[in-house]
Amino acid sequence: MRLVSDSVFGEVDLTASAKELACLASAVAEGDGFISSTSPLDSGALAGIDIRKAYGPGVRIDLDAPRQILVISGDPTARAILADNLQAIATAEDGGHLHIDYFPEHPYLVEGSVSMVVNSPHGGIPPRA
Repeated sequence: MRLVSDSVFGEVDLTASAKELACLASAVAEGDGFISSTSPLDSGALAGIDIRKAYGPGVRIDLDAPRQILVISGDPTARAILADNLQAIATAEDGGHLHIDYFPEHPYLVEGSVSMVVNSPHGGIPPRA
């Protein structure tokens, strides 16, 4: 898994295999786990993702800069939606990517969350129909 924080755009870019994304989706659903990055820790690379349970409404994605990790925390219902989205991009055979960005009335993400792009393990933009 490659996990990089982009200081210019203020988002985190995640590239992983289908198996790694499925493991992440499972950890998010459970609300517990640490998924390590395989990237060398340089130029914005992060060490991994720490998944935690929380009991407020929604999911929060934070960057723990001193530890160089991404933290995903949230209530069970909101984590389940995010986990389903992660699983969907892991299994989408036509490629593409998933943007996880807060906007007012977002179905699961809370204000102040770090934006994230999750790349399909099958590559770029899906072909047009």
